[in-house]
Amino acid sequence: MTETEPTIVAAFYKFVPLADFADQREPLLAHCLQQNLKGTILLAPEGINGTIAGSRAAIAAVLSFLRSDPRLADLDVKESCTRLQPFDRLKVKLKKEIVTLGMPEIDPNRQVGTYVHPQDWNQLISDPEVTVIDVRNQPEVHIGSFDRATNPQTSSFREFPEYVRQQLDPTKHKKVALFCTGGIRCEKASSFMLSQGFEAVYHLQGGILKYLEAIPSEQSMWRGECFVFDQRVAVVGGIGVRDGSHEMCRACGHPLSQADQNSTQYEAGLSCPHCYDRLLPQP
Repeated sequence: MTETEPTIVAAFYKFVPLADFADQREPLLAHCLQQNLKGTILLAPEGINGTIAGSRAAIAAVLSFLRSDPRLADLDVKESCTRLQPFDRLKVKLKKEIVTLGMPEIDPNRQVGTYVHPQDWNQLISDPEVTVIDVRNQPEVHIGSFDRATNPQTSSFREFPEYVRQQLDPTKHKKVALFCTGGIRCEKASSFMLSQGFEAVYHLQGGILKYLEAIPSEQSMWRGECFVFDQRVAVVGGIGVRDGSHEMCRACGHPLSQADQNSTQYEAGLSCPHCYDRLLPQP
């Protein structure tokens, strides 16, 4: 990769039975290392989930390798560009779940909500009869979300089922539209809601990342930036998906806006406005 060539970040997942998931780790790790890629890939009995970064040729080579497995032939990918490598190293991990809900009976391979293409999303969430729910956690929602979206104020995805049980009613919330970063949490969230008797559950195909990639800024109903789980911290849409303006508090892990970084309560590595009262002794 040359100094002027951007780093490509590719995010992907697929729920598909992978009984031999443990056997896939070493060949996949070796292929990624050969291509000098960095990032994280999770393998589990229920499928694959990953975000990798490197040159355009390297990304293409690894995606071709993955798609050579017939079970992953239709693997969908979200791409963005960044100036610097956003990962420190490469990890290929074996997990019980590719996204942790803690409810093994919820299986998107058996039932899942209705996928909505990014081009059709604006119309759906503009319908006043549709309840729009941001499936992400509180720090992610804090820096950006869609118009009309409800914030469940969860601190982990494991809390989402309890939010549904406490705050939503299938007899009242007839149409529900879910969205998350790349789409993976919505797969399980929609599967869970269907199991609870909700009949019309929609979710944004490819998540916010695909929406930002596909929808021009003048048509976008997204407001703010989108949190991502790497050193970029956040991305924005417009002309492709590119780096946002947020930084990460190294003390508490909360994303920081420019205003947060200019606050007197911000001290690099020690505190920010979101953790100042908790982490530093008060006079």
